[in-house]
Amino acid sequence: MVKEFDEPKKKKIRKNMTLADRREHFLQKSVVRSKVVKVSYFHEQGHGVFLEKLDAQCWLASFTNIRRGCSVPDLAEFYMNCVVTSGVVTRTLNGYELRFDASDLGELLGVSSEGFDVYVHKDKSILSDERLLELTQTLSQKPHLTESWPMRKGKMMPLHQLLFWFVIENIVPRGHGHKLADPMDMCYTNLLDRGEKINLPAIMISHIRRIANTSKDHDMRYGFLLTSVFEKFGISLQKRVGFQVSDEIESSTLIGCGFKVIKRSSAGLEQGP
Repeated sequence: MVKEFDEPKKKKIRKNMTLADRREHFLQKSVVRSKVVKVSYFHEQGHGVFLEKLDAQCWLASFTNIRRGCSVPDLAEFYMNCVVTSGVVTRTLNGYELRFDASDLGELLGVSSEGFDVYVHKDKSILSDERLLELTQTLSQKPHLTESWPMRKGKMMPLHQLLFWFVIENIVPRGHGHKLADPMDMCYTNLLDRGEKINLPAIMISHIRRIANTSKDHDMRYGFLLTSVFEKFGISLQKRVGFQVSDEIESSTLIGCGFKVIKRSSAGLEQGP
């Protein structure tokens, strides 16, 4: 049995917009750029196992690249009129015709386009009751549970909290402060932990389709990744803003996931709270 929970309601946006309306709509949206992993910091903190989880997905190079940038105007132009049909994204951007499927997107980003490729928003029936129970038992570290339910972040062990946080920041980006892992979040977190392949490009395309639908309110997501795709297509960007220190995963994230942080001081290394 799966316990249900209420998701925050998003305000609906009118569907019949002119092209100018759509452009203005997306330009007003917040942008989720993605969080960048600083390899040396994670090694310093003794969290090499997290890096190994990303490397098993062939994501490490992509999410440690501090040379990435984000162009908000081009992101808005992309989302305002992109079309996703049978898993293929098409859009004319600054005179260039963009067309890519999951395999193409994987090559452009340098990540694998194989593995678990399901993204669903509300209908979680793709996951069986048995699978949901297994996920709850694993992430809660309570193997004797007989019911499954969405997991609170704080109820997970620190590594699982960090993997869940990475999922909602970079894989299926969500608003800040999201603490409740729904069944799909739990599935992605568990796959990451087990080293089973996740098809990030296919999940991105499913998510892009939802974001481009202006009947509901969504932030513009995958800022760094999509901007790098535009660059690979040779598009001249309107306003590229490079990597910022705030884009790094920092100590506050690790502390929020239940880890102790090693702080440097003039006396050497000392253990954080």
